[in-house]
Amino acid sequence: MLQEGAHGKWTVSSSDESAEENSDSEKPSTSLVLDAAHSKKSGPQYPCSDARKAAHKRKASPLKFSDKKISTEIPPAEKQRTSQEGLGWCLSSSDEEPEDQEKEAYKEMVKEEKCDVSEEHTLNLCKAEELSENQKAEECDETSSEAQDTWDMLNGGNPFRFFLTKVRGIEQSYNSGALHIKDILSPLFGTLISSAQFNYCIDVGWLVKQYPQEFRKKPLLIVHGEKRESKAELLAQARPYENISFCQAKLDIAFGTHHTKMMLLLYEEGLRVVIHTSNLIAEDWHQKTQGIWLSPLYPRLPQGTTGSAGESETNFKSDLISYLMAYSSPTLQEWIDLIQEHDLSETRVYLLGSTPGRYQGSDKEKWGHLRLRKLLKEHASSMPAQESWPVVGQFSSIGSMGADGSKWLCSEFQESLVAAGSSVTTLLKCDIPIHLIYPTVNNVRQSLEGYPAGGSLPYSIQTAQKQLWLHSYFHKWSAEISGRSHAMPHIKTYMRTSPDFKKIAWFLVTSANLSKAAWGALEKNGTQLMIRSYELGVLFLPSAYGLDKGYFHVRRKMLSESNDSATHFPVPYDLPPEQYGSKDQPWIWNIPYTNAPDTHGNMWVPS
Repeated sequence: MLQEGAHGKWTVSSSDESAEENSDSEKPSTSLVLDAAHSKKSGPQYPCSDARKAAHKRKASPLKFSDKKISTEIPPAEKQRTSQEGLGWCLSSSDEEPEDQEKEAYKEMVKEEKCDVSEEHTLNLCKAEELSENQKAEECDETSSEAQDTWDMLNGGNPFRFFLTKVRGIEQSYNSGALHIKDILSPLFGTLISSAQFNYCIDVGWLVKQYPQEFRKKPLLIVHGEKRESKAELLAQARPYENISFCQAKLDIAFGTHHTKMMLLLYEEGLRVVIHTSNLIAEDWHQKTQGIWLSPLYPRLPQGTTGSAGESETNFKSDLISYLMAYSSPTLQEWIDLIQEHDLSETRVYLLGSTPGRYQGSDKEKWGHLRLRKLLKEHASSMPAQESWPVVGQFSSIGSMGADGSKWLCSEFQESLVAAGSSVTTLLKCDIPIHLIYPTVNNVRQSLEGYPAGGSLPYSIQTAQKQLWLHSYFHKWSAEISGRSHAMPHIKTYMRTSPDFKKIAWFLVTSANLSKAAWGALEKNGTQLMIRSYELGVLFLPSAYGLDKGYFHVRRKMLSESNDSATHFPVPYDLPPEQYGSKDQPWIWNIPYTNAPDTHGNMWVPS
């Protein structure tokens, strides 16, 4: 389809033309298995979406900025305009809501799944040789002194138990206090008996290698949402491993995904829960900004203990069990029983999940943004002049928001984000600033990975052109404080900050992107909440850390060793966020960028 804007034309391949725009669509492309023979040679060996496949293709066959042969690489219609300035969007008059779009032909919807779906299923960001080098390097990643640092860090150095993943290619001091998946699965953290991995995109062979040799044959349950061909491919990956079993999450509502990222680790010494933002693939643990909450080691309760024993003040134990019960899977009952048998009382975070369904009555407040609203009303403090405290949202994918802010973002979603205290607010919600952080084209171009980093930032032209109003809320990605300005974010965070950005009323790290599919949308005149996907995050509230002032200070240095660390929260990016300039554009994955080279000297032509 030829798109024409104020400044030029470009093409979007027919597989990208579609009707369904209601989620941040991260379902795997079914074309991968249908084209299995080709995939085996050139594509990732696991289910993967079109945006990540495009990045894999460009990584494997880069288009050099100075390459005179570029004209032979670009489809004819795209030759008409290749400069970045020439990619003005075709403004659509369509104000279709997801509900209207769902009435479109099923075929078209499947096409959209393939195009806008991309956030998670990943491209192989490195050529085979490069990736093997990365993996070799990872083998040597942790010296004994680093292991000791990790041990010390776990035992009191980080009261929030909030970590970033290690990033290769940044100053090493910024990886102090960060974790690789191999650190998390290390024997230092416990003697593993069995584990469960909940995730979206999974490279089984790679995952097995992240476990220490002595734990690689321990029982491993993989909880996923794959169906049909991509499920067959996932199971095929695991055939060599007799210790691996699967639980398929039910996804009964169209365009939902199993997006939760959690590890349950059973040790001889107890149990640990890890809630994070990374897919189980090499690229997500290499040069991206990712977040991790690592629970304390939960000891086993004395035999015969029953009832609410081992519960935390944040109700984390019963909330985690409720979340697992929502899968309605006999396979997960074993883990529910194990959690019952452990003492989770030291937990200081609140669990915030989404599970697919249509919820009414009191069930409406169990999941999604209404769960956040309930927690903030019950446990957050009202602030003086709180209408001037902005809301910040930071994410890696964006769903369809509707024709304007009143449809969802500045109505029901914002009402949940600004809830505080039990008093009924009379604030005009539109007066409360919203700052949305999403990478610009230049953020991606100048990143460690270059343009292929955009394979995990799957905002599509089809969605973007229908909601240009949203872009006035956008702010650049900048993370000098953590040394990660050039490590593109796959972390998702939300918070409420003071007007001077030196305090925060709360902080959430989650798998949930900015979409109705993830957070839920009200239906039936507000009496029903509909959620499409599984998501999971943890909420940090000052009251759970014994702070009665109602806020955390924002830590000025991520690596601060100050004694007041329990009062200063380590926000992993720079505050205040910087609004897009007049020449800044949000990264859109499925249009070409050929006007300037990335950090590897390449251009981006996704088709």
